[in-house]
Amino acid sequence: MAPNAELPAEPPAFRLLTEIGIIEQLARNRLERSLPDGIKVSQFIVLNHLVRLGGAWSPVWLADAFQVTKGAMTNTLQRLDKRGLVQIVADPSDGRGKLVSITQAGRNMRARCLESIGPLLDELSSELSTKDVASVLPILEKVRKHLDAHRS
Repeated sequence: MAPNAELPAEPPAFRLLTEIGIIEQLARNRLERSLPDGIKVSQFIVLNHLVRLGGAWSPVWLADAFQVTKGAMTNTLQRLDKRGLVQIVADPSDGRGKLVSITQAGRNMRARCLESIGPLLDELSSELSTKDVASVLPILEKVRKHLDAHRS
């Protein structure tokens, strides 16, 4: 489809966010089709987050970190817990609260997920040089940090 010549030019920042949004949709779709054993992207990113951070985290903190509702995070965590990929225990400092940590099975699943998306990463690496990726990462990190600092 040809662009509409009558529309005013979009501001560069809007174009940047549009591209990021399209990339997110395309990447999520490809990831979802690549992940093993019915793992959903939402589950994989929680496993990945827990491996990266280590420790135990409250479901409320995780929901806030991922900008999802507590109910959506609870659903994701219950599915992971049912498969033995995370452990959910009572928070000793707050009798009503819970703490979530990753199990060894969860670490193993995350490793399987990374292996399963290897072909996608290889495909991207054949299109984008290490230099290309290195040049865009600081800009994307700056966008992420700005948006993160200004979330409501």
